[in-house]
Amino acid sequence: MDDLTLALPDAAATLALGSRLARALVPGLSIWLRGDLGAGKTTLTRGVLRELGFTGRVKSPTYTLVELYELPRFNLYHFDLYRFADPDEWEDAGFREYFNPASVCLVEWPDKAGGRMPAPDLAVELEFRDEGRVADVRSFSAMGMACVERLKSS
Repeated sequence: MDDLTLALPDAAATLALGSRLARALVPGLSIWLRGDLGAGKTTLTRGVLRELGFTGRVKSPTYTLVELYELPRFNLYHFDLYRFADPDEWEDAGFREYFNPASVCLVEWPDKAGGRMPAPDLAVELEFRDEGRVADVRSFSAMGMACVERLKSS
C-alpha cells in the first residue's frame, strides 16, 4: 500500500486535489471517498470532472444514487450511497456492472454497501482539521499504487 497525505486549507485546495487526481486516473479504477457530511467529497469530485473537461453542474447524487458522466477517455460514475438503509440495496440497485475496465467509479459512503462492492483501488479520506481539511489518499491495488505515484509526481 502507498499513502499520500495532503493539507487542504480551503475549497480551492480540494478542487486542486481533484484536478491532480483527474490527471492520474486510468479506466478501471474504483475510488472510495470517505468523510463526514461537508468534508469535501463532492467538491473533490467536481475538481476531477472539471479537469476532465466536464463543464456542467456537478452535484452529489444523494437522491439519484449515481450520476454518469460520459467523458472522452472513459465513463465516470459518481455514487452516493448515503441513503442506503440496508446493504442489500447495493445488490438490488444493479450497480455492480458499472465497475468495469472501461469506467472510473467514485463512491461516496462506500461502507453503506456493507462489503458487497468491489474492493477499491484507492480511498480518499477527507477529515476536518483546524480551519481546513486533510486528505489521506491510500492505495489498495497495483492500479491504485500507480495512481498515487502519479499524484505524487504531479
